[in-house]
Amino acid sequence: MGPALLAQVLRPLSQTFDYRQFPNLLVGLQTSDDAAVWRLDDEHAIIQTVDFFQPIVDDAYTFGAIAAANAMSDVYAMGGEVLMALAIANLPEDFPPELIGEIFRGGAEKVAEAGGVIAGGHTVSDPEPKYGLCVTGLIHPQHVVTKGGAQVGDQLILTKKLGTGLIATANKRDIAMPEHLQGAVDSMLRLNCDAARIMLQVGAHAATDITGYALLGHAYEMAERSPAGLRICADAVPILNGALDYARMGATSGGTTRNKLYLVERVRIMRELPKELIDLLYDPQTSGGLLIATPRAQADEMLDRFNDAGQDAWLIGEAIEQAGIEVV
Repeated sequence: MGPALLAQVLRPLSQTFDYRQFPNLLVGLQTSDDAAVWRLDDEHAIIQTVDFFQPIVDDAYTFGAIAAANAMSDVYAMGGEVLMALAIANLPEDFPPELIGEIFRGGAEKVAEAGGVIAGGHTVSDPEPKYGLCVTGLIHPQHVVTKGGAQVGDQLILTKKLGTGLIATANKRDIAMPEHLQGAVDSMLRLNCDAARIMLQVGAHAATDITGYALLGHAYEMAERSPAGLRICADAVPILNGALDYARMGATSGGTTRNKLYLVERVRIMRELPKELIDLLYDPQTSGGLLIATPRAQADEMLDRFNDAGQDAWLIGEAIEQAGIEVV
């Protein structure tokens, strides 16, 4: 769902529960973050999240692996580690069993790569296939990283290139070059576990993962919950090969349009930008990277740690006094 509709339909939940009666719910709908966090004791808290979607690539194994990586990303955005997952699958009754097995194998091997285990799941018949995970993670209650802690002067670091939505849409229209599609797939398959580890080692005031609401949508969520706004330098944003070409060809999704409609009065674009670059900033991502707000004094160290670990990371902006989002 688009963010505007989602906010509307969630109101009954906030009217049903008085979250002050649940002091161990450290993060829930009362703060609306990437995942829920429940404190077990002074040393342990569990992270809970769920995500599933329809195929975005043709290969069944790759689809399962991407869906799993995407679901686990919320745990990493909070700074946690993955413990276990339950699989969720909606599948047509005539779907070939060998393809179902490949979807499940892709998801299972990606969870195993994360150091977790798939402990069960649930399937239903559905004309359109969908797959994902309900993921349980673990974190120290005092080490939880949320969206809402960005401070003025913080530097913004992004850990994956943008453009997976544009390339996936181009692939559906049979216009994506194989090398461009493979670049997007490689990005979506990469777990955010190393990014989460480095983020905790160096220190971060806030973080989120970039998924369906695009870079600008998720950045706005950070700014809305923080005592600071965010300034993003469009020229510094890393871009997957081919993504801007497909934007010029009109390969944008309905999610791009919904993101624009919701954010049009919430984002200030401070200079004229090419339409394709604007489309990229509103492009829904799958299994995107982490957007991290880290103190200015620690930004260089964090980038060095990413470089030493062979991980991508880019400095794309800073936290500012003005509320909301600026694109410069």
